[in-house]
Amino acid sequence: MRCYLNEVTQNDFEDVKQIYTNEQVRKYLGGIIPDEHTFAKFLDTLNRNDKADSFFWVVRLKGSNQFIGLVSLDKHIDGGTELSYEFLPFYWGQGFASEVTIRVIKYAFAELGISKLLAETQIANLGSCKLLERVGMKMERTIQRFGAEQGIFSIQNDGVALN
Repeated sequence: MRCYLNEVTQNDFEDVKQIYTNEQVRKYLGGIIPDEHTFAKFLDTLNRNDKADSFFWVVRLKGSNQFIGLVSLDKHIDGGTELSYEFLPFYWGQGFASEVTIRVIKYAFAELGISKLLAETQIANLGSCKLLERVGMKMERTIQRFGAEQGIFSIQNDGVALN
């Protein structure tokens, strides 16, 4: 692994704020979060991270400790556990998101005993759809939500090792 995951703490606010306010990152997530709302959103993340079934991690490069993204396991709006990720654009296309999502999937299955993970992304977000397929997730269905067509992807814990 070229990066590591740390549980989100209050010290991570300025780093995570980069995700909230980046137009490219937020293009398929409802747009940027205005500055005056970023701290409230961050506090919500911290509060949800305290729950037994919600996990939020910052992703940092080994060696430099450079912040590159955010990844989580949390309740999906329709039930079940959702894998979610957001990476700064400079790190797109370099395999970091694949490495991290595979690691989180393995953790969810092996350490948490979760039998199925979901991920939801806009169908228009081709990069995210390809990433989910690359890590072994399959499209279950599409739905209209948040004003756009969303793809619901899933992966089952069938004991098969992920690459």
